[in-house]
Amino acid sequence: MEPEPGRLSVGEFAFPGPLRDQLVAAIIAGAKTTTTGLLADYELDAEPLPRPGDRQVVIDSAGIPIALIEIAGVRVVRVGDIDLPHAVGEGEGYASVAEWRSGHERFWHSRDYRDYRGDPAFTVNDDTLAVAQRFRLLPDDHQDLESLLQRIREADADRGQ
Repeated sequence: MEPEPGRLSVGEFAFPGPLRDQLVAAIIAGAKTTTTGLLADYELDAEPLPRPGDRQVVIDSAGIPIALIEIAGVRVVRVGDIDLPHAVGEGEGYASVAEWRSGHERFWHSRDYRDYRGDPAFTVNDDTLAVAQRFRLLPDDHQDLESLLQRIREADADRGQ
């Protein structure tokens, strides 16, 4: 039996706005090679966990496709167990896991994030499960990112998402 080919999805980093655009710029520059989400968000959105070989069309705040990345590794770990290589790979200038944690808690405890979750008191702690991903920027190779994005959106519409 052959392995299932990698899935194609939209890569949305943070919410639209300055943070998303900063993260997308870091991906393009090669500084950002890791990202962290919460396992509970995948459950909330009924989204499958990413897996190695999956590809994502990265969009900016305007919804314009900017790049194509490929997932290289995925770990489900406690927030308290995020390591320094992962924190540094986030491409946000973190020099320590404590800096990574502070920056991510600012996001996870923000009003926008709590509104998204529908929980004004939402907090994370050491035991909160995170999805730590490693990815690589794929070479342009004249990819038609707009067509890939359209294909993803059509497939999502067919699934009723």
